[in-house]
Amino acid sequence: MTKKTLNLDDDLLNQARVASGAATDTETVRLGLEALVRHAAYQRLRALLGSEPHAQDVPRRREKPRARRKVA
Repeated sequence: MTKKTLNLDDDLLNQARVASGAATDTETVRLGLEALVRHAAYQRLRALLGSEPHAQDVPRRREKPRARRKVA
């Protein structure tokens, strides 16, 4: 864990806290950074869409439905 001093816009931080439901400034910033990292990963995956023109569909298996138990 690293302690940092940041200059943040108070209004923006309050809006982010309300939007995220965070209880503290630290939690607000952490949630915002996690969302940014997730978004960047999503964008990298999205950029791969259609990048393999000769790819074949992966066969998928479905589990057989379980027999329902009779309720007495």
